[in-house]
Amino acid sequence: MFEFELTENKYYTLYENIRGEILRGKVRAGEKLPSKRALAESLGVSVVTVQLAYEQLAAEGYIYSKERSGYFVENVAVQSAPRSSPLRQTPQPPVKFKVDLVKGSVPARLFPFATWARLMRFVLADCGEHLLERVPCDGDVELKCALSEYLYRARGMDVDPRYIIVGAGSEYLYGVIVQLLGRDRLYAVENPGYGKISATYALNGAKWVAVNVGEKGMDVDALAESGATVAHVSPSHQFPTGEVMPVTQRLKLIAWAKEKGGYVVEDDYDSEFRLAGKPLQSTYGLCPERVIYMNTFSKSLAPSMRLGYMVLPPALYEEYLNAFSGVANTVPLFEQKALAAMLGGGYFERHISRMRNYYKGVRKKLLERLEGVCEVSDTGSGLHVTAKFPDAADDGEIKARAAAAGVNIKCLSDYLLAPMAGVEKRAVINYSGLDADNM
Repeated sequence: MFEFELTENKYYTLYENIRGEILRGKVRAGEKLPSKRALAESLGVSVVTVQLAYEQLAAEGYIYSKERSGYFVENVAVQSAPRSSPLRQTPQPPVKFKVDLVKGSVPARLFPFATWARLMRFVLADCGEHLLERVPCDGDVELKCALSEYLYRARGMDVDPRYIIVGAGSEYLYGVIVQLLGRDRLYAVENPGYGKISATYALNGAKWVAVNVGEKGMDVDALAESGATVAHVSPSHQFPTGEVMPVTQRLKLIAWAKEKGGYVVEDDYDSEFRLAGKPLQSTYGLCPERVIYMNTFSKSLAPSMRLGYMVLPPALYEEYLNAFSGVANTVPLFEQKALAAMLGGGYFERHISRMRNYYKGVRKKLLERLEGVCEVSDTGSGLHVTAKFPDAADDGEIKARAAAAGVNIKCLSDYLLAPMAGVEKRAVINYSGLDADNM
């Protein structure tokens, strides 16, 4: 009755194949299945293997047993058979490139493994049973204080640690912002921009509008006409254009927020990597009452850590407590304590200093190799630049020629959320994954 080729996990493969035959209607409702012994001999497996498969199918309701009679097929709704119905489809492996200028994963050798391991051992020894306690909804007090002190040292921000919210990465925090400000508001996002921002707002039930970015960041005049009351911006190093918003434009943005009774979400995603000159002043420092400051450790440590934070205006913090006081924090206390020790002991800033020096060298070599090949736009901030190739036919040619050379790359047009002129033939070069060997 059944002719299956079983893989290493024989019982589970047999279960999957019989289930597939039932769902495709190859075995009809009420039809008796072969006895365990007969099927085992037919397939060359043990009776126990067949018994385990039958028991799993029975537990899930695909078959049923009759005492002294055997197993029979239940009346299950039949699916239409696919055009080609292999027993198991092997997922296609992702395309591998020699150099990836899109994802830009941080080289593993830059992660401070020894320091992190030492700090975790310290936390285990120092905190003990405290690590098993429930974490406050806004995060561990020790980490909030360490973040406040770090922001003062690194960004010149005078932040009350009470108003810091710790969460599992930027996307989680975007959702919290929607919960606080409301789904009835219209959220303005940068165009071109990071697509996950608008996607996460939409996922949380909020409406968004794309506002074009120019040489001075988001166009505040266009923002005022959009009807939005929340503006999500990355003023210190806009992604993907790389533009920096000057203070005159930031003050104009704050004036808009005050007039509209709205808020500015300052996404400071790579502020640690100001490679030329001193760090720029934060927009939050200009108006703490109307700016929500956000940052993560995805660029500085690792994306897999899923650890970020935001600083709320005092009025919003009270609303946060009212809404989230019964909700557990999304970051394990163990990781929060280890990060607090890293920040408090100066290890994080020493790590950032090493990363800056490393990326200064990578950036210098990259710019040398691009000289005369394309028109580079670089503000000395962050870990990406844009490059215009005026002789290319279009963006498709740029990406095709890069792919032929084993290079993964995107253009500004790939980050458009709405049509916009003036972005043609400009590639986005994320060099965080580059080193001297693959330059």
